Amino acid sequence: MKKRIWLLVPLMITGSAMAEESGGFMDGVAKVNDAVNGVVWGVPALVLLAFVGILMTVLTKVFQVTHFGHWIKKTIGAVFSDKHVTNHTSDRSISQFQSLCTALAATVGTGNIVGVAGAIMVGGPGAVFWMWVMAFLGMMTNYSENVLGIFYRRKNSRGEWSGGAMYYLRDGLGARKGGKTVGKVLAWLFSLFCLLAAFGIGNMTQVNSISGNMETVFGVPTWVTGVVIMLLVGLVVVGGLKRIAAVTEKIVPFMVILYMIGTIVIFVMNIHQFGAVFSSIFRGAFAVQAATGGVVGYGIRLAIEQGMKRGVFSNEAGLGSSVMVHSNSNVKEPVKQGMWGIFEVFADTIVVCTLTAFAVLSSGLVNLETGVTAAEYVTRAGETITLTKANLVSSVFNMRFGFVGSAFIAISIMLFAFSTVLGWSHYGTKACEYLLGEKRTIPYRILFVLLVFGGAVMGDNLAWSLADTFNGLMMIPNLIGVIALSGVVMKITKNYVNRTMKGSKEAPMYSAFPEVQREQELAPDPSEGN
Repeated sequence: MKKRIWLLVPLMITGSAMAEESGGFMDGVAKVNDAVNGVVWGVPALVLLAFVGILMTVLTKVFQVTHFGHWIKKTIGAVFSDKHVTNHTSDRSISQFQSLCTALAATVGTGNIVGVAGAIMVGGPGAVFWMWVMAFLGMMTNYSENVLGIFYRRKNSRGEWSGGAMYYLRDGLGARKGGKTVGKVLAWLFSLFCLLAAFGIGNMTQVNSISGNMETVFGVPTWVTGVVIMLLVGLVVVGGLKRIAAVTEKIVPFMVILYMIGTIVIFVMNIHQFGAVFSSIFRGAFAVQAATGGVVGYGIRLAIEQGMKRGVFSNEAGLGSSVMVHSNSNVKEPVKQGMWGIFEVFADTIVVCTLTAFAVLSSGLVNLETGVTAAEYVTRAGETITLTKANLVSSVFNMRFGFVGSAFIAISIMLFAFSTVLGWSHYGTKACEYLLGEKRTIPYRILFVLLVFGGAVMGDNLAWSLADTFNGLMMIPNLIGVIALSGVVMKITKNYVNRTMKGSKEAPMYSAFPEVQREQELAPDPSEGN
């Protein structure tokens, strides 16, 4: 079975690049993939995602709102006031801040730039509103994933925490009456989908975005970019999680702040458009027309579908991906790490995606009434380009700053995509460890690094669609696990609130396993200052 999994990886990812030459077979694969993709990223799946977000919001008594000040204080606020949150650890775990940065490295990516532009171009300004809705609900979905990740994690033979959807499916859902087989199967499927997604959406497609932008803006050949990125990724990934976390905690704050500064400058320059932009977002969310000028009902559907889909694609709440790195945190309290999950979605979508959306909608390149984007744009250098989701944000910055603006977006995409590769390399490592054992993680990392070059030079082919599908397929088993264990999340949250906010003397809920619970109770809390 393990050998078959290794054979699946190059067949499903790199082999798809031969679609043009292999004719009927690959056409058949493409049709099957399109059908599956239509389900995993279709309306039923989005409804399921929304349902889980609503369920967890209700069960936790709207924690993201009622305890807003508390989770802000315990997350980003603690970065500036509590050394326990940022201190590096001497064991195999990482700090809370490092876990956030590594998770944000994977989530803050091209979706925050290209994805937002695409949502607006297809769904109109109203799509932004539905991105906000999905983020609001996704905060508690991500919170629940992280709470379960900490509660069901175990240490491997190297003393490193191993947690994620595969573990709470196997040991949580699997512990329920009649759930042992179902839990194991779902855990296996989640890990397989994650491993394949890591090579695709977490590697090749990201590097392809980097190489494409570097060639378009700076004239750098794709193969040169491929070699450079492959070497950089290799230097980081081979060093394992500690090195990945050490790099991402430096890259992520820098890249997010840099991009925010750029978009805030656009925001200030176009501040006179503030009212018109936000009015168009709320009008478009419920009525008027689609981006393509369709009827009212179709316009609303497109706005909802695109906003929700791109929101989830950006922050990954519900996919069960970021929990694999949050589970490596040195924190003892599941709820403490859960609150970092809330902040992760807040930062990714409510902050970064909103700034991108305002820059696009205030530029004049998008009709605020219909959402229709201008067909072409003439740059300051006199070059006429056809506007697409890939170059819309770049064109917005070019309008204000010329080549410097285009270069700024190219560099932002490069940093966003590179950090995503680093974050996903860890997700794939954990999936590989679960499926094939710890010893197989070294070959996995080598293959992951080698495929970076393939991603840089590949064209638009089936690999992109397959990667998108595998990413979405992770969501199904993960959400089943969250629903099945929603009562556990509710109990852990109530236990935390009672102890920390109401002064209750009840015993803390650290782990589902008695031996780990005892170990955590006896050990000093590395984040007790938080």
